Amino acid sequence: MNHDVYAVGNALVDIQAQVSEELLTKLAFEKGIMTLVDDERQAGVLSNFDLPSLNRCAGGSAANTIAAVADFGGKASFVGKIGNDETGEFFLKDLRNLGVTIDVDPLEGAPTGTCAILITDDAERTMLTNLGASSQLSVEDIDEAAIAAAKYIYIEGYLFTGDSTKAAAYRAMELAKKNNVKVAFTASDPFLVNMIRDEIWDLIRGPVDLFFCNEEEAQSLTGLSDPIACASKIHESAENVAMTLGENGSILMHGGEAIAIEGVSVKAVDTTGAGDMYAGGVLYGITNGLSWKQAGHLGSHAAARVVSQLGARLATPFTKDEVQELTNV
Repeated sequence: MNHDVYAVGNALVDIQAQVSEELLTKLAFEKGIMTLVDDERQAGVLSNFDLPSLNRCAGGSAANTIAAVADFGGKASFVGKIGNDETGEFFLKDLRNLGVTIDVDPLEGAPTGTCAILITDDAERTMLTNLGASSQLSVEDIDEAAIAAAKYIYIEGYLFTGDSTKAAAYRAMELAKKNNVKVAFTASDPFLVNMIRDEIWDLIRGPVDLFFCNEEEAQSLTGLSDPIACASKIHESAENVAMTLGENGSILMHGGEAIAIEGVSVKAVDTTGAGDMYAGGVLYGITNGLSWKQAGHLGSHAAARVVSQLGARLATPFTKDEVQELTNV
């Protein structure tokens, strides 16, 4: 079966909880960033909540994006590693219900990864990630036939925090190039850019055809401050660049041209998954006949809709008529 996008990422179940500033301070995590935690620490955090009452969905950066591609009506496939437990079964069922193709062998003896997303009243999210089984994704899990059947593969930067997952990411990119499939890569987080800046530049100059980042990540990567200067600098090496600017929209770089995408004014409730949703809109667009401007416009509106609600998955997906209307630009 042919796919628009084949995504490789950490298979995590996102668990969203609205919290007070006081509780966040008590837990002693830095607000607004992602922190890796072990099984015991994650269990301690989640003990503060009534888990059955919380919103959860199959997540992780690439999984959120691939779910968005499927929501728009695209053909999507995902590979990640889950544990042989109820949480892993939930992950598979949740993505498959969206029409995402996912064929993985559950891992014995390791829990499915989770991401506790603690959301304060200012819509900032503090993410506590326990990778669990997802950290054991390996080159053996990468399916060449599935990659060859895709138009793009999409790699999340978080995979570069582990040796096995990094090897899987490089294997996917190698097979994509072998089969003339485009490679999209997302920086994922400013901390990651700071950690592997030179390696990200090597990827941009090498196999990556489309680089996703936000303004802060682009500034860290280039050492520049002006958004257009950042995007232009990256575009000197990357064929295509998609840089989000929060409420100010985004900038797409394609064919030497800067394409400004307007922001969409909404009341932010939860910024979780905004970048993932934007990437999903852009990837759906460019693999389904839209221009880069149309794809960016769709991504911008998708990101705005997701931040106006709780959770990284659209509570009300776009209808075909809405997609048609949004792409008449």
